[in-house]
Amino acid sequence: MTIHFQRELEKIKKRILSLGAMVEERVHTVIKALETRDADVANKIIKSDHEIDEMEVEIEEECLKILALYQPVAIDLRFIAAVIKINNDLERIADEAVNIARRVSIIAKREKLDISFDYSLMAGKAEYMLKKSLDAFVNLDIDLALKVCTLDDEVDEMLREAYDTIKQAIGEYPDRVGYLINLLLISRHLERIADHGTNIAEEVIYLIEGEIVRHENFL
Repeated sequence: MTIHFQRELEKIKKRILSLGAMVEERVHTVIKALETRDADVANKIIKSDHEIDEMEVEIEEECLKILALYQPVAIDLRFIAAVIKINNDLERIADEAVNIARRVSIIAKREKLDISFDYSLMAGKAEYMLKKSLDAFVNLDIDLALKVCTLDDEVDEMLREAYDTIKQAIGEYPDRVGYLINLLLISRHLERIADHGTNIAEEVIYLIEGEIVRHENFL
């Protein structure tokens, strides 16, 4: 039974990493679509969302089956608990990518406004946090997980900068409020991707240390 149980755990790990790779690819693609205002690419991301949803459900069902059949304890139980939460965060990240894609498909049809906020910095930071949180999971690297957690405040500050910039732009371009609100929502979706990346890093810390670190200040 032990050998079969370990095989089941390894299969779950491979599936969650496969989901992670798919979600990383979605985030990377939607950021490129945002940079180029490519509505066609954005629409492809929207239409493929069901693939992530289906895989997320399958992984959760497999985790619950393992809990029922093997009743794992200690590190194995923490692993399954962490995978269930990481699985959910990955699906939510994919949802945020779809939300960004929807905004891109709207703003691509409108004349571009030259505002001072640079989305590439915020997008790059959110994408980096997702990648490094998954790397921390693969390698059980607590230092890397902690580093991801410390970056969350930087993205929060970028969101505040985006809000201030767009608030000012609304005063300057009152006829473009709808367009600008979509830009604000994009910044919010990017911030949420970073939040979920932080959640994944926190689950890695829990997996390694057995300590729940949500809501802690990492600075």
